[in-house]
Amino acid sequence: MKAPAVEIATGKIRGAADKGIYSFKGIHYGGPTDGENRFMPPTPPAPWTGTRDATRYGQACWQPADVTPMAYYLLGGVGIGEMGEDCLVLNVWTPGLNDGAKRPVMVWLHGGGFFVGSGDHIPYYDGASLARTGDVVVVSVNHRLGVFGYLYLDELCGEKYAGSGNTGMLDLVQALKWVRDNISVFGGDPGSVTIFGESGGGAKVSTLQAMPAAKGLFHRAISESGPGARARAASEEATRTTREFLAAFGLKPEQAGALHKMRADMIYSAWMALKPTAGMPMGHFAPVVDGKALPQHPFYPVAAPTAANIPLMIGTNKDEMTFMLMKDPQFGKYTEATLKENLIQRTRDNTGFKVPVEKIDGLIAAYKRTRPNATPTEILVAITSDRMRMGAIRVAERKAAGGPAPVYMYLFTWESPFMGGVLKSCHTLEMPFVFNNVEPTIGILGNSPERLKLAAAMSGAWLAFARSGNPNHKGLPQWPTYDKEKRATMIFNTECKVENDPRAEERKAWDDIG
Repeated sequence: MKAPAVEIATGKIRGAADKGIYSFKGIHYGGPTDGENRFMPPTPPAPWTGTRDATRYGQACWQPADVTPMAYYLLGGVGIGEMGEDCLVLNVWTPGLNDGAKRPVMVWLHGGGFFVGSGDHIPYYDGASLARTGDVVVVSVNHRLGVFGYLYLDELCGEKYAGSGNTGMLDLVQALKWVRDNISVFGGDPGSVTIFGESGGGAKVSTLQAMPAAKGLFHRAISESGPGARARAASEEATRTTREFLAAFGLKPEQAGALHKMRADMIYSAWMALKPTAGMPMGHFAPVVDGKALPQHPFYPVAAPTAANIPLMIGTNKDEMTFMLMKDPQFGKYTEATLKENLIQRTRDNTGFKVPVEKIDGLIAAYKRTRPNATPTEILVAITSDRMRMGAIRVAERKAAGGPAPVYMYLFTWESPFMGGVLKSCHTLEMPFVFNNVEPTIGILGNSPERLKLAAAMSGAWLAFARSGNPNHKGLPQWPTYDKEKRATMIFNTECKVENDPRAEERKAWDDIG
């Protein structure tokens, strides 16, 4: 295959070709975001002359470099490459160019909360295998993060900054507009776009469903291990954080214009100097319910009306929190005495609904009844992991009640053999199976042939859903839609099966929480 060149709306680009797949990387979908454009909604990219190179990934947004859990490295992650504000870039993998094939388009939204990550820092994000497996077009996106993407200046600093608390999400809307306007060049169908993401990327999937500006730009949604039912409240913590950030420079709200003249590293350093948040030390900034770009919470207390006609697939991994807890020197050594203390600490941040302190004893008792032989570490992992699962269940319930489009629920239970199996079904572990990137193997996956069968089942489900809004295919047992009566859930493991209301007693223990 020759190095391909194509012409998109803004100019010509040259990519690469390998094993039947064309790739184009670092394509600008938006204009500059520094200087006077900082904290402003994205602008379209300027046209160029000549042919631009599109064989290398572009910049990732400024972000903390030392918060990536070890499991990312076990997944083959090598960290973030070049960082900067010129980060409105995306990557495309496709089996065909200008061939009129109208392939389904799958737009990947990376994880890392709303403050870290990029579309390329983990090898499993490479879309070539998924594009080849399913004859689809895969797109991954970088956008503004942290203080650069979610500094809520609206309330304190005036109408000029309308939408500033959601500029990172507006970047994703701009990326979806780029897909609408350009993806046919890459053999994709702009009328068949699925957004999918994991962790923070899953929360972005939920948030986009509540944004009027995104309506019509995508047609199906998949949220993996990041339900994102709620955003931040504009008049409460978001405004308080903005005051603290401005105070770091000795600025009053009317002096916010000074932020546009500062170097990006000064903005970044002030962010890093803020007092750590609960649970996610650098997670000060996230989408804000501002009544404009984001009129309401995505799925709280009900589903946003803009989500009504979007088919949704949502789920979590059985042991999400081993991924986060493994950094703790006490991991595996928690005692009865420290269990409650750790649960209080780890269920009060904004990664899921907060658990009132007075409810902790009841949760511990419920999980001890269902898991009588579990250690304190296992109870801690189960409850903190289920906080995310319960968030997904709440989203599925509200989605099913809020409109005609179907919702499908899954639970990933396959356990990694790495390090004697200590990680179990950890956060992020489903991604290589979704992308069908299980060869060559990396340590966390092992080398058992079962990984190939599971990858075929999971990538097949994601691809089928991207084509039709229904994940059923020949490699799975019949997967019914989710409703509050049966709660049908696909269990992804070596042998996939459907269970109605898995671990029902534990689910019921959360009924009056969140």
